[in-house]
Amino acid sequence: MPFQRIQPEKLSHSVERQIELLLLRGILWPGERLPSERDLAEKLGVSRPSLRDALAKLQGRGLLTTRAGAGVYVEQLLDSAFSDTLVQLFAAHDEALFDYISFRRDLEGMSAERAARHGSDTDLQIIDTIFRKMEAAHQKRDPSEEAQLDAEFHLSIVEASHNIIMLHMMRAMFNLLHEGVFYNRQIIFRKPALRDDLLNQHKQINDALQARDAPRAKQAAEAHLNFVEQIMTDMKRSQKNEQIARLRFEHAQTR
Repeated sequence: MPFQRIQPEKLSHSVERQIELLLLRGILWPGERLPSERDLAEKLGVSRPSLRDALAKLQGRGLLTTRAGAGVYVEQLLDSAFSDTLVQLFAAHDEALFDYISFRRDLEGMSAERAARHGSDTDLQIIDTIFRKMEAAHQKRDPSEEAQLDAEFHLSIVEASHNIIMLHMMRAMFNLLHEGVFYNRQIIFRKPALRDDLLNQHKQINDALQARDAPRAKQAAEAHLNFVEQIMTDMKRSQKNEQIARLRFEHAQTR
């Protein structure tokens, strides 16, 4: 007969499994500090030896790390998605920049479509709350807060799509953007006219999501990335023209 005796699961394995799922689902973030051993054991309802056993196994698998005197942290898994050599290669070539935007356009279009269909009411409320914060930050002269909320807005849509592969992939993509590998978002947000256009585009995405209009959400997300692509094309052309103009000017001074 194909039946096997049911074995009781060790408490430490249950703890390991729960933390593992929190990491997989993107609820715990890379670099996030876990509660103290006493607090975490109390929250989970297990003994501290069982907790230590689970944490040791997760650390052995490279999912958690201990910092001396500071506690246990989620490992910086996103940083290992791309090697330093590959990141440097990305930064050195415009081809990578436009492939990056194209990749984001495809994935974010799918994410918005899925979020409109599969996102919970709470997911959509989170997205709307971030957008309202963007509207408030838009009134400030310093674009830093609005630029940060821009990333949070897009990631909240990916989270609402409830596709864990897409979630981790897009977090890795935004980590590269945060590090300025491809371009500096704040440069774009410092231009008032562009800030207005971007806010309106985010509004179009949010409105479609709140209406649960999947095709319109997908179209709005793709249109937004098309706009970003055009901005970067114009900026690269402007930079090239400036370089040529400077060469022409410097040469003229020597004639």
